[in-house]
Amino acid sequence: MDEQQVDKIVPVCLESEMQTSYIDYAMSVIITRALPDVRDGLKPVHRRILYAMHEAGMTPNKPYKKSARIVGEVLGKYHPHGDSSVYDATVRLAQDFSTRYPLVDGHGNFGSVDGDSAAAMRYTEVRMAKITGEMLEDIDKETVDFMPNYDGSLQEPTVLPSKIPNLLVNGSAGIAVGMATNIPPHNLGEVIDGCVLLIDNPEASLEEIMTKIKGPDFPTGAKIMGRDGIIKAYSTGRGSIKMRSCATIEPMNKGKHRIVVTEIPYQVNKARVIESIADLSRNKEIDGITALRDESDRKGMRIVVELRADVNPDIVLNKLYKHTQLQETFGVIMLALVDGHPRVLTLKQILNYYLDHQKDVITRRSKFELDKALARAHILEGLLIALDHIDEVIKTIRESATDDAAKQSLMSKFNLSEKQALAILDMRLRRLTGLEREKIEEEYAELEKRIAYLRSVLADEHKVMEIVKTELLDAKKKFGDERRTQIVADSSDFSIEDMIPNERMVLTLTRRGYMKRINANVYHTQNKGGRGIKGMGTKDEDAVNHLLYTSAWNTVLFFTNFGRVYRLKAYEIPEANSRNSKGIAAINILPLSNGEKVNALIDLDQVDPSMNLFMVTEKGLVKKTLLQEFKNVRRNGLIAISLMEGDHLAKVRLTNGDQTIILATKLGMAICFNENDVRPMGRNTRGVRGITLAEGDMVIGADVLEPDCQVLTVSEEGFGKRNNIDAYKVQLRGGKGIKNFKITPKTGDIVGVEVVHEGQELMLITSNGIVIRTDIESIGIKKGRNTSGVKIQKLEGDDKVAALDTIAIEGNDEDEKEQTKLFK
Repeated sequence: MDEQQVDKIVPVCLESEMQTSYIDYAMSVIITRALPDVRDGLKPVHRRILYAMHEAGMTPNKPYKKSARIVGEVLGKYHPHGDSSVYDATVRLAQDFSTRYPLVDGHGNFGSVDGDSAAAMRYTEVRMAKITGEMLEDIDKETVDFMPNYDGSLQEPTVLPSKIPNLLVNGSAGIAVGMATNIPPHNLGEVIDGCVLLIDNPEASLEEIMTKIKGPDFPTGAKIMGRDGIIKAYSTGRGSIKMRSCATIEPMNKGKHRIVVTEIPYQVNKARVIESIADLSRNKEIDGITALRDESDRKGMRIVVELRADVNPDIVLNKLYKHTQLQETFGVIMLALVDGHPRVLTLKQILNYYLDHQKDVITRRSKFELDKALARAHILEGLLIALDHIDEVIKTIRESATDDAAKQSLMSKFNLSEKQALAILDMRLRRLTGLEREKIEEEYAELEKRIAYLRSVLADEHKVMEIVKTELLDAKKKFGDERRTQIVADSSDFSIEDMIPNERMVLTLTRRGYMKRINANVYHTQNKGGRGIKGMGTKDEDAVNHLLYTSAWNTVLFFTNFGRVYRLKAYEIPEANSRNSKGIAAINILPLSNGEKVNALIDLDQVDPSMNLFMVTEKGLVKKTLLQEFKNVRRNGLIAISLMEGDHLAKVRLTNGDQTIILATKLGMAICFNENDVRPMGRNTRGVRGITLAEGDMVIGADVLEPDCQVLTVSEEGFGKRNNIDAYKVQLRGGKGIKNFKITPKTGDIVGVEVVHEGQELMLITSNGIVIRTDIESIGIKKGRNTSGVKIQKLEGDDKVAALDTIAIEGNDEDEKEQTKLFK
């Protein structure tokens, strides 16, 4: 190897290169291949197919053209991938058993529900379906943004105007890197009715929306068993929907019966179902089947299963549901791209994002049309000036030596713009007739009305949304049809709460933002100093730092470090399958910003609405706000406290208006003061000084002192102690406080300070997810504040205490006690 070649070698860290390359690949798959956009419900390949058809003029009123032609158009102009990916996507858009409202009108063999593949693209023909016009309408009116194609030679849309809510209407399925989406199709009329409801009432609840959008509507029909899976999917973005075939039992001669299946679940292969029934009969797993036929034809599906006279047809049918795909489950994951980021969305969020997109489309279209109308009115004004002075205009033109001289003369003599002067020079002689002048005046008058209307639309958001509503209802009138999938409701199917047991739950949240709920009974009481049980599986370097005991039906307020507050029912947080489950990212449940994380949970259903929320920041500021200020928390949350730069909301507590507050810091200081020292303030305010901090210190605990209580302090190395409240003198707010804990390298810094009572239990959770519950009485009461306490949890390796919570105990059975959160 010569020196020249050696100079070209660039040393690269293999680990760094693999990490960077894989992340780039993953993001490319997530954003530009596998996931749909929440606005138009399309993946990039589908969007490019439809746009290429639009550009090629393959409209519904034109003849079909070879599929190979559109595949070539898409590959050559927009999609630099394999031809099979484009053709397969085109085929799926044309299959009426795969797509609820096909966006491609196919001519030829496009496969079947038996799993037959489509003919080669040189044999089939395609064009846009009629409904596709709604997806692309007004795309030439600057309603959406465009971006360069792969080689920068052309422009392609980043999203389609999509006058139909396609993400819900046709659904989507895709597997990305580390995530997947599986959104079921819905009935167009129902989804539009849901959109209209939200336009009329933006605060409509899920229950109200579900009076319009009853559930998925699959292209193959069949039945949905129960509404619990639908409700869970719509309320959390994830759920499991049980689909069952439509089957009837028909009598035959000599006491025999036959089972006739006319509709099968979505995405089920009919040929494989028949094959599995034959295998079950052959292996005697289902006895009594004498004949099996597929009598499906152009009129519809018909699978016939004939039975012996001595078997119960209902039992056989139930066995078929159990052992074959005549009953199947659709796992809903409503994951879509929102501003280029993947998010699991609830039904209401999907509808709101779609309506926001339509609002933007109508606004941009109105602005485009206004600019166009103003430009045309400007020209007409010039023509009217010319007609009013036609003799002088003609004379001026005749006396000019060149076109440019004529233009300049007209502009100076009649105070015209350059565009007006050019329009006059281009004007034909026939425009001088009285009839033509009348036409110009009429056009100008109409334009003035149009300009006034467009300006009124752009100035009034309600008018914009009324246009969205009108156009949605027009689409429903043109393309709406009857529901195909029946929803067979259970007798107990009344509300979301009826579907979910109101059990005691533990909500946990990690520092990286993973949240879960799990039944409280999985944690058992242990003695002080025990090792504990695994309460949560966490990623490397993650840590659980928030616990809340609540009930499934309760409403929980989520306060974030950015000073915002969000609101959810406890059951809307996905329940974990086991203690070791890490849960789901909070950003998939709450609309959090970059860097925003939840750091306080409040159970609304266990508090008096007349109470106050007492907020404390890391830099020692405090604020008191009436709880009533937070009774109407919107989807995007509310501002709970205004923070200065570099500060974050640390703790939130409830007070009755005349209580003593204790603030504790990481470096072992504490201060007590009466909450009357802090006047009530509105939500969007900053607060006042609660404690003066030393350099490097920060507030880590805040609580309310009560009679006959103790102050529990726990350090990160598992040391803890209790002090009676008379050890803490009440001071004025804003001071430096007093010493609360003796910090040594053995104890580590303070991680939590709680006000506790006799008869309570303490729950600790470590950075590695180990949970221990122990009686408060097992932790000794110290006379002095400046002590380190006793060891209350054994830690292994580098593990440290991350969070603590207290539980009030009732009953005698040590393992099955009824636990209720003590609200401080």
